[in-house]
Amino acid sequence: MVTFFVALAILIGGYFVYGSLVEKIFKPTDNPTPAIANPDGVDYVPISAAKAFLIQLLNIAGLGPIFGAISGAMWGPSVYIWIVAGTLFAGAVHDFTAGMLSERNDGASISEVTGKYLGPIMHNVMRVFSVILLVLVGVVFMVGPAGLLARLTPSWLNVRVWTVIILCYYFLATLLPIDKIIGKLYPIFGILLILMAVGIIIGTIINSGERPMMEMTLKNLYPGNVDGTGVRPIWPLMFITVACGAISGFHATQSPIVSRCIKSEREGRKIFYGAMVAEGIIALIWASAAVAFFWNKDGNGTGLAALKAIGGGNSNSVYDMCVALLGKIGGPIALLGVIVCPITSGDTAFRSARMTIFDWFKLDEKNIKVRLTAAIPLLLIGYGISFINYNVVWRYFSWSNQTLAMIVLWAGAVYLATNFENKNRCWIAAVPATFMSAVSVTYLMYAPECFNLGAKGASGLTISYVIGVVAAIVFLAIFLLTAFRKPVASLKRQEATVIGRK
Repeated sequence: MVTFFVALAILIGGYFVYGSLVEKIFKPTDNPTPAIANPDGVDYVPISAAKAFLIQLLNIAGLGPIFGAISGAMWGPSVYIWIVAGTLFAGAVHDFTAGMLSERNDGASISEVTGKYLGPIMHNVMRVFSVILLVLVGVVFMVGPAGLLARLTPSWLNVRVWTVIILCYYFLATLLPIDKIIGKLYPIFGILLILMAVGIIIGTIINSGERPMMEMTLKNLYPGNVDGTGVRPIWPLMFITVACGAISGFHATQSPIVSRCIKSEREGRKIFYGAMVAEGIIALIWASAAVAFFWNKDGNGTGLAALKAIGGGNSNSVYDMCVALLGKIGGPIALLGVIVCPITSGDTAFRSARMTIFDWFKLDEKNIKVRLTAAIPLLLIGYGISFINYNVVWRYFSWSNQTLAMIVLWAGAVYLATNFENKNRCWIAAVPATFMSAVSVTYLMYAPECFNLGAKGASGLTISYVIGVVAAIVFLAIFLLTAFRKPVASLKRQEATVIGRK
């Protein structure tokens, strides 16, 4: 239990210490934000900082910090290190960077922002890549809650029926102005999400006598591993599996939604950096609860095999934990929080996909007919993908998610190196960008759904490590030889290249 509270304290303290440093590096100004300068009543709508924080938290805190954290728990308490360090030095920096860059470019979607700083080729790559990721996110956050709802309702309300119902809600949330549904419901859902997480950790502490929370160990506890490398290595698999609980490229697609609504740049740290820290806390709670709940479930300290047997982080594992820890009354309440959490990310995933397409083709978001032409095909494609095996979709989502995070961090590093006299500001983004490059490329080489070098055993793992590290070094070298040596852009030039609406 000591490890959990130390990790929790570091996350909270990190928000005030490292979050303040990141904020100072970006130098927030009092310039009018897009919501104040160009409100349109659909996407550009001024809202309060408190409401913006809850919307951002619910946008980003989907199934990732719950399902991903529970799946990451199969490797044991080492997952705590990645959740804490990843959140403070990578994930929160990434989210804050994405939000600020979008806000300073008239609320532009992340594909347009990265295209500006990484060039025309990456511009088009990111447009396609981000739309694909957003549809995958929408599917993941549609099927997951549908499975949970099916467990709580009569048999005729099966997974497929709930999927259609959720899809109908997504349709409305994608089309209507942000303050009509999202702005009104999210504060309530946000409170429910926070209460659910608090309930889970209280239940875990109360049951610590029977199922104690494990203290820190770096040993690979994944079921079936024999030694430190094992058949499911911590690097890179756990780093990809945890996904949103530490860093997530999906968040970069969500930050522009809120950047179009904030009233002041000075609210950025509370909203963007703060929401990611809050998500890290949620992930820490679920990971520690899962390790405690499953590790000693069989009475002899090998219970993570039970977690693996039910598929890691999915609706079944969440259901079992909620009911066992909180009882017949608390369990369904906590489950409602888990259901709300992904739904409130899935709806904005499709909304972000629509916004990305509108920015791409310079379409008019005020025209409801035009919004329909983008929303309907996206939702139909998402429904079709929902028939694919959930675990397969999750793996592709996880990798594409972390790869997008890597790209956004590199864009942030370029911005900091080319827009401020002190180029050393860029390292807050360049260091995690380099690290995530190694993670993403290593996983690409090793994973069975990618190049599958893991099938070659230890030699395949070694080759994957080498390729991943070399790729990260190459990316860093390109950055140092190009963006780091570019002259600093003038303020006038920066203002003249705003890439939002025309």
